[in-house]
Amino acid sequence: MVDDNNLINDTRRWVDEAVIGLNLCPFAKAVQVRGQIRYTVSRATDSESLSADLLASLHELATAAPDVLDTILLIHPLVLADFADYNDYLELVDLIIEQAEYEGVLQVASFHPDYQFADSPADDRANFTNRSPYPMLHLLREESISRAVDSLPDPSSVYLRNIDLLRELPQDQFERIWTLPPDR
Repeated sequence: MVDDNNLINDTRRWVDEAVIGLNLCPFAKAVQVRGQIRYTVSRATDSESLSADLLASLHELATAAPDVLDTILLIHPLVLADFADYNDYLELVDLIIEQAEYEGVLQVASFHPDYQFADSPADDRANFTNRSPYPMLHLLREESISRAVDSLPDPSSVYLRNIDLLRELPQDQFERIWTLPPDR
């Protein structure tokens, strides 16, 4: 079993090399540099336990000062390894946010090692805009997202730029970023 430190280190490496290094998310560098990202590992082995961890993380983010904590990556390697199950679970995530009265305050972005957009071939590099080393839920403040989006001249171009970038990335660099060490 991979320990929490390795899970977090693998995720940090992915954030540093893919998300920030390739500038897939133009907002990530600032919160990483300021130490406002919390990397949390859930040892949940079922959806119910993951939901409890998600709710606790949502509450933690909602009650923390934004200048101290702006986003949480909830890594859950032991549950929802199958992408179809993970994708189905996202409906429950929306319900949890609504029932906890965080709608309009917090949202969750989805990342998974097998992420696949609808009608996209599994090997399409466009899928890697949302592929992470482990299944995870990215908890974000809506206010932070709005500020970041408002600071961009053309926010909708980010996604298209990312797809082009990933499709043109040299194979060796691509593999280095998205391949876990052999002991994982």
